[in-house]
Amino acid sequence: MILTKKEILQEIKQKRLQITPLNSKNIGPASIDLTLSNEFRVFPPAKEITLTEKTDAESITFLKKQKSIILQPADFILAITKEKITLPQDLCGLLSGRSRFARMGLLIDVTAFFIHPGVSNRQVFEIKNISRNTITLTEGLKIAQLILVRAEGKAKYSGKFKKQ
Repeated sequence: MILTKKEILQEIKQKRLQITPLNSKNIGPASIDLTLSNEFRVFPPAKEITLTEKTDAESITFLKKQKSIILQPADFILAITKEKITLPQDLCGLLSGRSRFARMGLLIDVTAFFIHPGVSNRQVFEIKNISRNTITLTEGLKIAQLILVRAEGKAKYSGKFKKQ
């Protein structure tokens, strides 16, 4: 079951769902808009990467802290939300790019759109410019929507990215 605004506000009021910082204007009919921080992970020029379970993007990217970043056509970067999201053990989250930006050729969740129950962290975006145009992203941009789904039963994420 997807939570609507009334249920989202109730979860926040009961302190089961925490979003810090929270701008109440970002709560929509059935989602919460999330914003970009000023932290961007950039990949170096093309090189060979062998994927294993131990491959880590942090070891092959470099961090840029800046108010904006320019994406050339085909560029791929990682970015992170300004908001820290804390979910109770019976809520999951789904990240979705905003359609207004998708129509401009911007992907924000190449494949990792699922947020496990019990998570308490900032969410990483895998951002790809699939257009022929240069795109500038700025800190604070409402780039994605968080859709909340009630889970049957309880679970808690304890994997590698629990403290990102």
